[in-house]
Amino acid sequence: MSTTIKRISALEILASGGYPTVEAEVELSSGLVARASVPYGASAGSHEATVLTDGGDRYLGKGMQSVVQTIENTIAPELVGQNPLDQKSIDQQMLDLDGTSNKATLGGNAVLAVSVAVARAAAKEVGQPLYRYLADQFQTGLDLESPDQLPQPMVVAIEGGKHADNTTDLQEYCLSSTQSVAPSESVRKVLESYHQLKKILQKEGLSTNVGNEGAFAPNGIATNEAPFGYLVAAIEQAGYQPGKEIGISIDAAASEFYADGLYHLAVENRKLTANELMAYYQTWLEKYPIATLEDMFHEDDWTAWSEFLPLTKKFNVPLIGDDLTVTNTERLQRAIDEQAISAILIKLNQIGSVSETIATCMLAKQHGMMTTTSHRGGGETNDTAMVDVAVAVGSRFIKVGPTRGERVSKYNRLLHIESEIKNSVK
Repeated sequence: MSTTIKRISALEILASGGYPTVEAEVELSSGLVARASVPYGASAGSHEATVLTDGGDRYLGKGMQSVVQTIENTIAPELVGQNPLDQKSIDQQMLDLDGTSNKATLGGNAVLAVSVAVARAAAKEVGQPLYRYLADQFQTGLDLESPDQLPQPMVVAIEGGKHADNTTDLQEYCLSSTQSVAPSESVRKVLESYHQLKKILQKEGLSTNVGNEGAFAPNGIATNEAPFGYLVAAIEQAGYQPGKEIGISIDAAASEFYADGLYHLAVENRKLTANELMAYYQTWLEKYPIATLEDMFHEDDWTAWSEFLPLTKKFNVPLIGDDLTVTNTERLQRAIDEQAISAILIKLNQIGSVSETIATCMLAKQHGMMTTTSHRGGGETNDTAMVDVAVAVGSRFIKVGPTRGERVSKYNRLLHIESEIKNSVK
């Protein structure tokens, strides 16, 4: 008899924000066991899959005991005895069991924990690394002949918005490798620049405390433009060429500073229309080595996105949808139809299953769009499945913070994959 799912259990564990998340454990009839845990976002789009919590007083209402019960009492009975080597079927059974468009019944956190744990157990069963197993399962066309083809680091260097207090309106300023080189080289170059950034901030009298994502969150930055100067100087002081070796990626998370039809820049005490905000951004495109732009407008300001895309193409800068598209094929298809973006951010917990995540990646690929697979800012775990997904679908970047264990675990996984590829092509 072929291998089946023997047992599914769950545990409430802690995420990086100090609040709980959920971990699922799957045991196969062969005796193999795999676990997976899921993150949550401090800055989350309103169209994301539902993250269910307990409510009440425990952990200020953010406990996950009810999610544990859902996995063990509702999901497990449906999946025990099923074939773990058919990921699409496993995920579809959970979607059918949930019966809503946003996983409001089971919770995207419950579904994703089980989905990833099953995939990881199945990969073990067939003796493959997770990225290779996923590539084969979903026929992504993965053809790795060199580590240079692996995703490049997009390292969050300065963070503001909801990820830090009393700093920039924009949420993230990242250092991104703009070369196609082995991760062991690109990660080193970017982190050397990050360490130079600390010296620059200290010289400017700014704090080098870190925010949710392990990036610097200096209080008192005078304008939203100031970080660009610090980052360019850091790249140069590290001995690299801005734009040619390392560029700057921005995640505005503009939905967070949008209200009543205007964009409120508190740091500069300004309120801008969408057109004024476009002009504001254009000055940066003209002056700085910008590698990518992400969430530059509100998640439902479709007109602004479509009007801004031609400008980004003029500067050859990918315009990434995140809150706009939430790793959702329907939202992505609308963005394609309205010519709103040229790239998409991928977060597994935005949609809530492995199959749906990869389907979104493949739709983007069919339309020539770059994918960037990302961590979550609010509560991350040491789980590294996002890296394997990024490799499986051929993401251009992985976006992860530069420090703290739950962040560097992702880069360490990327380095392990590089080592595996080097050994396999010898």
